[in-house]
Amino acid sequence: MSGSESGARGRSLGVDVGDVRVGVALSDPAGILATPLVTLSRDRSGGKDLDELAAMVAEHEVVEVVVGLPRTLAGREGPAARAATDYARALAGRLGGSVAVRLTDERLTTVSATRMLAERGVRGRKQRAVVDQAAAVEILQGWLDARRANRTPENPT
Repeated sequence: MSGSESGARGRSLGVDVGDVRVGVALSDPAGILATPLVTLSRDRSGGKDLDELAAMVAEHEVVEVVVGLPRTLAGREGPAARAATDYARALAGRLGGSVAVRLTDERLTTVSATRMLAERGVRGRKQRAVVDQAAAVEILQGWLDARRANRTPENPT
């Protein structure tokens, strides 16, 4: 994982890591707008999801990956944050250092994404299919907006 500030221009990939699914979002080449890309099934034993992410990084010429870090409302890191950190490290290893993998605070992104989808009439099974992508969009868009405002939303990992 990278320890330097994000200054790279190009596409960024946003990742929302869950117990069952991994939501993925992609930015435009200018790094202005995040859009949903795909929801992957989490593969804890074989790492197929990590392979798929690595393939997306290559296919879309991604310059950085931003993984959501689910801290508690008090700002502490619990089991979910440790799992996201482990996932980010595994992804960085899979990418072989070719692309920066960063962590950013994602408190309440899934709650916000669920609310936004419900307001748009997306509920039940349809919502479960896309809520992880929507959360990944929120994670990535927050990162992009903060970077454009010339501040880093979270120290890079």
